[in-house]
Amino acid sequence: MSKLPNLTAAESIPDAALAEVTRILQTGDLFRYGSDQSPVTLLEAEFAQALGSRFALAVSSCSAALFLSLKALGLPRDAKVLLPAFTFAAVPSAVVHADCVPVLCECGSNYRIDLDDFAQKLPDCDAVIISHMRGHTSDMDAIMTMANAANVPVIEDAAHSLGTTWAGRNIGTIGKIGCFSFQSYKMLNSGEGGILITNDEDLIAQAVIMSGAYEHNWKKHPVLGKVFTKWQNRLPLYNMRLNTLSAALIRPQLDALTQRVKRGRRNHDHVARILDGCPWIDVPTALPAESRAPDSIQFNLDNMTDTQVDCFVDQAASLGLKTEVFGRSADNARAFWNWKFLKNNQELPKTRAMLSRACDVRLPTRLTLKECEAVAGTILNALTVTMTARVA
Repeated sequence: MSKLPNLTAAESIPDAALAEVTRILQTGDLFRYGSDQSPVTLLEAEFAQALGSRFALAVSSCSAALFLSLKALGLPRDAKVLLPAFTFAAVPSAVVHADCVPVLCECGSNYRIDLDDFAQKLPDCDAVIISHMRGHTSDMDAIMTMANAANVPVIEDAAHSLGTTWAGRNIGTIGKIGCFSFQSYKMLNSGEGGILITNDEDLIAQAVIMSGAYEHNWKKHPVLGKVFTKWQNRLPLYNMRLNTLSAALIRPQLDALTQRVKRGRRNHDHVARILDGCPWIDVPTALPAESRAPDSIQFNLDNMTDTQVDCFVDQAASLGLKTEVFGRSADNARAFWNWKFLKNNQELPKTRAMLSRACDVRLPTRLTLKECEAVAGTILNALTVTMTARVA
């Protein structure tokens, strides 16, 4: 079997980005509003153009983007926000931070929103956050039809879905606001960072001011002045706009995005084909309208006891492969029952059952097909050893 690649290393930083960071450090011009040609301002324009959106606001994290999106919607205190129970703890945390109440929706064995549960809970909610968790897109046609009929705004948490499309449309542009991440393990790597996009002038004006555009710094954003003057001095400042050096790291990576998406999809599908047919593995397929941009693979462990699942994880680790079953690893931040900060944490049996068997393995876009085959082979080897050991 081929040697396993390093799956924990992040995407490398291009030489052009390192050169730009050095140039900025030499000038000492590090303020996010230093000039109209600030790397942050340039990144916002370039990212909006790449996604086909009118406006973008680069911020400190995807969590910050979600928080500012909720605040810009003008939701009242204790407004209910519907979101999938399969998401990262930062998402319900952003809802709580915005003085709103998370309402969790069931997710099925394919990791996507249970539309019946969504439809039942939607009428009592004031907003929706759709987390395209690990890049798995729920049925956006059905979701938007229901949300629009109920006049409920939709925010897309696209932290894992930069480059994914739904029926030809970029994920993040379907709802009222789209939020993305630049954390190290995402398609574009600045260590930390995020960005929100929208076509709504009123929403972007509020988000810009709250992100820290005090006095007249909003004039450096491409929005009509009359919209900004409407909100001048009427909103609190949370100082969440992205820093200059992070923007300088991200900008040169935009040119590599298309290639990274292609390689990520190739790697995922290659591993999925190898795993297909194993009696203990189910890799959920993409929905017909979905064209994914994965940098990891998720699969369900079927016909296995809890003990066998845990033994598989241990066996894979002994072979050098880190795997994680969301609901079987201690304190996993993607298991809803670990969100003790929620006052009304409900029991969600479908999601709990899925999380207890959903396995997660990184597949960085930089991997070769041979390296992908080593990952897949290790998974199958670990499963074979586990299931032939007659573990109860």
